[in-house]
Amino acid sequence: MIRLMSRRVHSLPALCGAGALLVFSAVPTIGQEVDALAKLDQASRFAVEATIDSAYAAGLPGGLLLSKVQEGVQKKAENKKIVQAVRGLFVNLRTARSVLGGVDDEELKAAAAVLSAGAKASQLTSFRERKKGRSDLEAFTVWADLISRGVSLDDASGAITKLWQEGADDMTFRRLWNDVQSDISSGLNPGAALSNRIRESPTRPPPKSTPEE
Repeated sequence: MIRLMSRRVHSLPALCGAGALLVFSAVPTIGQEVDALAKLDQASRFAVEATIDSAYAAGLPGGLLLSKVQEGVQKKAENKKIVQAVRGLFVNLRTARSVLGGVDDEELKAAAAVLSAGAKASQLTSFRERKKGRSDLEAFTVWADLISRGVSLDDASGAITKLWQEGADDMTFRRLWNDVQSDISSGLNPGAALSNRIRESPTRPPPKSTPEE
């Protein structure tokens, strides 16, 4: 079982820009970790601890799973649903890592959110190779939010992948999110709103990619 008092949990910096769209609970302190698990029944706690152990063993950020437990406890979710949420996050983190390779924890978390929203693992493959120093955090954050707003999985994937391959920067993804959100609020169909805004995006040659090690 996990040794909660000896685990070193890294704090997660707040997401900025469009990244703030997806609100993730901060990683809890050690005292909160113990308290969160203490509120689970014995079987659920055992299942959660086993999943967190598996995450750490796989080199994944187990602190995110602890945060998921804390979130569920705060919302007074059923123990069964908390276990399901923790296992689901673990699977998505593992899948995202297998596709993307060694991205940082925030990017991994955002990619897991895209998978949780319904995207396919194969749709992440275009983001594996990127120019050194380029982050896909904003792209993934906007992608997941578009799906949550009613844009179809394929339309959202196609639009975000197109912009990414054309070298769009963080500001471009944030602007897209703001524009689409505004159009949807005005009554436009989510898919049409995205399609219109993508057509307005300037086309640029794709950047030369340098595989991340």
